[in-house]
Amino acid sequence: MRSLSLWDNFTDFYSNDYLGLSNFDFTTSKTVGSTGSRLISGNSTEAILCERGLANFFQVEAALVYNSGYDANVGFFSCVPQKGDTILYDEKIHASIRDGIRLSFATSYSFRHNDLKDLQAKLTKSSGAIYVVVESLYSMDGDKAPLDEIHMFCKEKGAYLIVDEAHACGVFGKAGRGMSDNLLDKSALFARIVTFGKAYGYHGASVLGSNDLIQYLINFSRSFIYTTALPPENYGQILARVTSSEIQFRQNKLQENISLFVDHFPEKTFVSEINSPIQVLRIGDVVKTKRMAEQIGSKGFAVKAIYSPTVPKGEESIRFCLHSFNSKEEIDLLSKIILSQLPRK
Repeated sequence: MRSLSLWDNFTDFYSNDYLGLSNFDFTTSKTVGSTGSRLISGNSTEAILCERGLANFFQVEAALVYNSGYDANVGFFSCVPQKGDTILYDEKIHASIRDGIRLSFATSYSFRHNDLKDLQAKLTKSSGAIYVVVESLYSMDGDKAPLDEIHMFCKEKGAYLIVDEAHACGVFGKAGRGMSDNLLDKSALFARIVTFGKAYGYHGASVLGSNDLIQYLINFSRSFIYTTALPPENYGQILARVTSSEIQFRQNKLQENISLFVDHFPEKTFVSEINSPIQVLRIGDVVKTKRMAEQIGSKGFAVKAIYSPTVPKGEESIRFCLHSFNSKEEIDLLSKIILSQLPRK
């Protein structure tokens, strides 16, 4: 069973605050309530300027801010794909996307994780408009999608690519624009979903895409239409964090810390990409995973054990999240503790 934990006075190796921006002071306007949904009384100059700024920063036609990444994913997938269309999604896609797909009238099939051959096989079952959905950086394993290959596949097949950049924006790409920003040809990139609760250390999310897509979402995305808008100052906070000059420095420091951590271990100790801020140690047993997490926690380090059903049975793991603010001493000590718990060969 899941339970809630408090980690006061622990060293943070478990949060999504990769760049340490949650404690960075961004001064914005006076706090006031939004008073209603964006379509009634909750729209504001701050919201409009934020969305224009996001669109300009991410070099897309338009952006729409949602109250959370969950709201954005549910709102997008429940309304954009239509009856008769097909959604093909990676089997390790985030739960919020799965929930949005369940609310859609489209047919859906999962394909094996990062497996283009299985994606091709599932395409043969598809009809209507075809949407291919991946995360650029997967939160449970810390591994990357083969975006270049998947984008090329979508371009050749006339499919629409949707990339969830929740854990990549801020961390990867020039100025933190995410991994899909590195695609030389974005012709099949239909939409990107970015969240502000990970590397940006705040809250909210945005769908990035064409003007037509954003206008459609304003009219038909229920999680946008039927909810109270964020307070006006939140939009200023979002834009300030995304466009901050702090990003590049903290990106570099984060990568230094990731390298420092990974270099302590034998090759393939973790299932994650070598430069990912999420480093996952696969244990494969509930009791052993719990015991190891507790032993690390007893030394004052906050890490997160991941159990089924968040991951499949047999893939129980401990997830270590690296940050730009972790010190060399903290990383060295944590690494020694982990090494002492690993099975001896």
